[in-house]
Amino acid sequence: MRRRILLTGAVATVLLAGCQTSKTPSSAKQPVLETLGTHEVPASEFAYVYRKNNSGTPEAGTKASVAEYLDLYTNFKLKVLEAESRGLDTTQAFQRELDGYKQQLAQPYLTEKSVTDQLVREAYDRLSKEISAAHILVRMAPDADPKDTLAAYQKALALRQRVTGGEDFSKVAAETSEDPSAKENGGRLGYFTALQMVYPFETAAYKTPVGEVSQPVRTRYGYHIIKVTDARPAQGEVKVAHLMIRATPGMPAADSVTAKKKIDALYSRLKRGENWEKLVSQFSEDGGSATNGGEIPPFGTGRMIPSFEEAAFKLQKPGDLSAPVQTPYGWHIIKLIGKQTLPSFTDMEPMLKSKVAKDSRSELNREAFLKRIRTENQFTENKAAVDYAFSKADTSLTNGRFKYTAPATIRVAKGYASDESPLFTIKSKPYLVKDFLAYVQQNQQPRPGADTRHTMQLLYDQYVNQSLIDFEKANLEQKYEDYRMLVHEYRDGILLFQLMDEKVWSKAVEDTAGLQKFFKDHQANYQWEPRVQATVISAASPQLLSRAQQLLAAGKYPVKRGLPTSATFKTGSTTLTKAGQDALDRLAISLNNDTAITVRVVGQIKRGEAASLAQRRATRVVDYLKSKQVGAQQLSTAVAPRPVASSVQFDINTTVLSGLEEALNEQNPLAVKAEQRGYPKGDSKVVDSLPQKPGTYNAQLDGRYYFVRIEQVLPAGPKTLAEARGQATADYQNFLEKQWIAELRAKYPVTINQAEVDKLVTK
Repeated sequence: MRRRILLTGAVATVLLAGCQTSKTPSSAKQPVLETLGTHEVPASEFAYVYRKNNSGTPEAGTKASVAEYLDLYTNFKLKVLEAESRGLDTTQAFQRELDGYKQQLAQPYLTEKSVTDQLVREAYDRLSKEISAAHILVRMAPDADPKDTLAAYQKALALRQRVTGGEDFSKVAAETSEDPSAKENGGRLGYFTALQMVYPFETAAYKTPVGEVSQPVRTRYGYHIIKVTDARPAQGEVKVAHLMIRATPGMPAADSVTAKKKIDALYSRLKRGENWEKLVSQFSEDGGSATNGGEIPPFGTGRMIPSFEEAAFKLQKPGDLSAPVQTPYGWHIIKLIGKQTLPSFTDMEPMLKSKVAKDSRSELNREAFLKRIRTENQFTENKAAVDYAFSKADTSLTNGRFKYTAPATIRVAKGYASDESPLFTIKSKPYLVKDFLAYVQQNQQPRPGADTRHTMQLLYDQYVNQSLIDFEKANLEQKYEDYRMLVHEYRDGILLFQLMDEKVWSKAVEDTAGLQKFFKDHQANYQWEPRVQATVISAASPQLLSRAQQLLAAGKYPVKRGLPTSATFKTGSTTLTKAGQDALDRLAISLNNDTAITVRVVGQIKRGEAASLAQRRATRVVDYLKSKQVGAQQLSTAVAPRPVASSVQFDINTTVLSGLEEALNEQNPLAVKAEQRGYPKGDSKVVDSLPQKPGTYNAQLDGRYYFVRIEQVLPAGPKTLAEARGQATADYQNFLEKQWIAELRAKYPVTINQAEVDKLVTK
């Protein structure tokens, strides 16, 4: 959050918290560190942020360190107090932004860290091994009714008995598996490793010995039986480049034969030692990699088409080439760039945490978290009320048309539940039957033929889990001190941004009279040292430098930024076509935005047309651009015999030095750099090494080639406000902030409780 750092000045004061699990201390009245007007600042609040932001520094605990931090913190709290007095914490925009940050900050507290750590370590350990397996799928919806779940399980069990009883697994998979690919591959999945399959499937595969068949395993797709056919150490990752000739299934036979002949010819040329990059750029039909020597991102097991992956991993030494390999995309020649073994756990941990959070195994974390907060928050269910709520379910629910209207009056016999009965409580907070039934109406989905009680149970479980999570979120500030302090920090940061902008940042920019006065009063701080006014061009090669010097001598630079380069007229006339007019409108916008751009309008003398027509067309273009407020000094005309389709061509140039860079840096943005400005001593090694007098010089330094033209030697003297505006504005902002803080200290007198401050002094 960039704004929080800005608010506290150069020291980035107050408050970056880590995600710890410290509980909030007792809410009994805390000792007061200081009083700002009538507002009391708790000693514990300052102690927390001081220790967090200063622990580990050599000065931590010294009297000077505590005093300095207290001064910064007091200024910060004074600004917060002023923002609150203006009601900035009551606006809808403020509440929306704070709520958004609270959602982000809450995430680390809505998880089970120990479970995450176990899953990350388990994933890393599994990455050291690769499994080859086949499977048979009995498809089933994730929320299937119990009777459908049992039927699917029994079917999977029967299939397992067939394959363990001697039938060929591939044959049974092709005949019975509800994975569509099984008919082609017999259920074979090839090699895979951790984080490539859904978690329950992965776990069963890693736990099943080679050659054996697992018990039925349930995933969100249904029930699987898995046969593990091999296990091997992980191959790591491979980095390769490839040259591809496209040949897709179903293409004409003659084209397929031609593609094979092409790839064989290219393979022969490569084996004779021809340049890889050259052949790839000329012939590879993979547009995404051909311009980069055919390189593709590193990949590991299970990430590529099997035939491509197998050939790539068989290559041994960097530079080795594979024979042509066929995939559904065409023919490939693969070149090995390098191989990498599994990185260390420390290196992989951040990436693994991110993947685990998005992987299906994160459901284990969620279940553990819900189990913990159910206990901590004293979840208590009212079975009679649950039964009463479930009794409201009928076929309208499974058809997605359940409606609930709360009764106007409720009479209930003693001992019976009603719409007003608590369905369950979370820390004594009741959740009523009527609220759940309203939730059911809002969240129901059609499930034709499903069991009504099971459907109600699914919605009830969702409602309970969401209620537990919402309750936990609502109480995080009371439960965790570090979360409360983080939220407080973000709250203050948002709150102060508008006020700081009004009092300091924007004021320093917009208050031109105030800035000018400040600059004049402090002119001594803004002085030039002796310097030279020079034009400096650096280039990556002598050839580029020579081209840059030629352009510099001409004083104008061709513009290549997507501007229109021509306009068309109707045949034999000076009437613009619609496309021609559109081109001129676009050109006029660019010329008005940048008056350094000039255009030479060249009328084309086309075969069969008079030169006078070409001149009239060029003049017509100039008149049209002038009508769009383009300056006359930016325009000129000419005619030329050119056999082109357009009626007029545009030679577009700029006199701004950055145009020189633009003209020469199309292929490499660092090829040429050009600057024209004052160079004080110590500002440029190249300029410092040259005679400090007008003239032109060539130099070479650190692999770059330089042309330097020193136009003038400038003596020491005062800077103008324009020359020092950046530094002067920053200084003026600091001046305004100090002035404002003095006003706040007068408005809210500060009283320090020195006894509490001294408790933090430990050195």
